[in-house]
Amino acid sequence: MLSSVHNARVKDVVRLRDRRHRRRAGRFLIEGRRELDRAADAGFPLLALYHCPAFHAGRGEAELVRRFAAAGAACEETSAAVFEKMSYRRTPDGLIGVAATPSLSLDALPASSGPVPSGPVPSGPASSRKAEPALWLVAVGIEKPGNLGAMLRSVDAGGASGLLVADPVADVFNPNAVRASLGALFCVPTAAAAGGAIGQWLRQRGIRMVGASPQATTPYTAADLRGDVALVVGSESAGLNAPWLANAAWVSIPMAGRVDSLNTATAAALLLFEARRQRAS
Repeated sequence: MLSSVHNARVKDVVRLRDRRHRRRAGRFLIEGRRELDRAADAGFPLLALYHCPAFHAGRGEAELVRRFAAAGAACEETSAAVFEKMSYRRTPDGLIGVAATPSLSLDALPASSGPVPSGPVPSGPASSRKAEPALWLVAVGIEKPGNLGAMLRSVDAGGASGLLVADPVADVFNPNAVRASLGALFCVPTAAAAGGAIGQWLRQRGIRMVGASPQATTPYTAADLRGDVALVVGSESAGLNAPWLANAAWVSIPMAGRVDSLNTATAAALLLFEARRQRAS
């Protein structure tokens, strides 16, 4: 049992909360039974799994430890004090995984323009989706990791092709993004790159861009969101810059109250599900 909070492995897990350390180490954290369960279902490998039965709620945690051990992860039990030191959650459930950071390169995305079976992992629930038409969500300059995680959930729930993170500010592998995704990170095709590179990638594949802007005159429900489409949303503080404005059609989400915009993850979900509604009809 790992029982000392001063152990080097404990300190390394704590440091992985920091983006610079994650980048240098090429590793990130996955905490929580639901997130780890979805990683296991998607075949996403772990380097190590730390578990503390004192925090288990009897929801299959022990079986999940066995699954990862059988898949080759180094599984180690910890004391309650050690796990509390490692955990970044207020109410931990006794499971923290350490995984190698997968590539988010555009080159790693499949050549097909439609929904695809791989992203950060080689297989998963995305493999059951239809191949066409393409429906990508482009998130430009998103600052809050929780918004990125929520967008991953919406992309998965909406049966879209994947998430393209343009000019990334927040890190997809931030613990808060991983948690907010509820494990969607492990089955949604995802790439991160400069905005110009993502725009070129979309144009080369004939995928038209539709952006959300409070200044647009066309309501999103009146726009044609069928066919190969990339829905573009920007950060809440800066919105979208001139290159995106010049290369996309624009839609608005009508607002009935006094505020003039929605949370960017909420706006992305509305656009994705409107596109899904149009395609289904």
